[in-house]
Amino acid sequence: MRGVTGWGVHLPYRRLDRAAIRAVAGAGGGSGTRTVASYDEDTTTMGAEAGRAALRGRELRPQSLWFATTEPAYADRTNATVVHAVLRLDRAVAAYDVVGSVRSAMAALRAGWQGSGSALVIAADARTGLPGGPDEAAGGDAAAALLIGDGGPGAGGPVLAEIVAWESVTDEFVDRWRTPGAAASRLWEERFGQARYTELGTEALKLALAAAGIAADAVDHLVVAGLHDRAAGAVQRGSGVPAGAITDRLAATVGNPGAAQPALLLAAALESAAPGQHVVLLALADGADAVVLRTTDALARYRPDRPVADQVAAGGPIDYGRYLHWRGMLAVEPPRRPEPARVSSPAAHRNVGWKYGFTAGRDVPGGVVHLPPAPGDDARLPVADALGTIVTFTVDRLSYSLSPPVVFAVVDFDGGGRLPVELTDVDAGEVAIGGRVEMTFRRLGTSDGIHNYFWKARPVRAVPPSGEKRGSMKRAGDTA
Repeated sequence: MRGVTGWGVHLPYRRLDRAAIRAVAGAGGGSGTRTVASYDEDTTTMGAEAGRAALRGRELRPQSLWFATTEPAYADRTNATVVHAVLRLDRAVAAYDVVGSVRSAMAALRAGWQGSGSALVIAADARTGLPGGPDEAAGGDAAAALLIGDGGPGAGGPVLAEIVAWESVTDEFVDRWRTPGAAASRLWEERFGQARYTELGTEALKLALAAAGIAADAVDHLVVAGLHDRAAGAVQRGSGVPAGAITDRLAATVGNPGAAQPALLLAAALESAAPGQHVVLLALADGADAVVLRTTDALARYRPDRPVADQVAAGGPIDYGRYLHWRGMLAVEPPRRPEPARVSSPAAHRNVGWKYGFTAGRDVPGGVVHLPPAPGDDARLPVADALGTIVTFTVDRLSYSLSPPVVFAVVDFDGGGRLPVELTDVDAGEVAIGGRVEMTFRRLGTSDGIHNYFWKARPVRAVPPSGEKRGSMKRAGDTA
């Protein structure tokens, strides 16, 4: 038996109210909200956060890592290696990118399923469009991670949803395309794409249900993912699956996060599923992939880190002008300060454990925790999941930033250690001494094409799920 053994999701904190678009752009907009990646987030940082959520509280270290996106932070070099370093995976764990198309996410998932051992499959995307266009309003930013394994020794947990059938159909047609470097996709006449995807999705669904030996009315949760909303709706209506079993596509709250949508919607469906049910994932992208999963008794005992519904409800607003600035669509007066210098590749490599893994040092005889590690420290402590308390802070309106002002705080971490750190996902008026924060992996800036990644702190806005072991660092037997 091989299937999903866990998952994690990251939805950016900021939400854009679609109603604000038309007043500025003169077109577009609509009702509801969409998720917006912050100025310091990209697909790599969002993917890293989803991976952290999937692995949090587990001893498991996957044997392979697959990272899928249509918006890689780098070309030529592998983006998955950054996620690999953030998750503190062993050097023997292979890390691969599967990038370029929305369907790449399903390719990564299939590679994890057809491989051996445990695999961590992460999909992240940041969807945008020209101001006032339909893709701008309908898009969304998100990341989701799925753990795939056989539930055996070393798998880190039992199989929660077994993959019992996977059928794919492929067809060559051009309904959506984007040349490298273009800011937005271009679309053919919508009815053409709807006709093609409706036929392909219906065919793949019938094949998968036949392979699984179940009828359409036996499906308990049908997840239909894809950038063509009208085609997705047509496939849902013609599927024969009961209307009550059609999973919400989160269009009104999250938007469509492209390559991340299949894993995101599957995670949401599994969070509402019960043991012994059939969950079908149907992804429409350059063909169709239909996956039939059967949930196991172990699902009743699984508690995901930051459930999808909780994250949907936890967002904060962003105004349309700032959204355009973050997306590079609106040039504003830059801070009159020198831009950050290019980060040193040799220095970054020498400090991978600190820079990416956020690993502290500890003087064992004295018990003092050092952030960053000090020469001569006897032990290394993973600090990324430790909570902290703001001791003091300052609002800096002079430092260079794409989203001024910059809020710096001195944070005392539970279990030891103090660090001056930048805050994110927060408005200056929210910050207070004594406030609780958690760490998140972000991008500090980009110079000469090199992204400078590090960690920031963000407010703790929700109580961790019951039973989650967070808020303190490991002590005896510490290891990075």
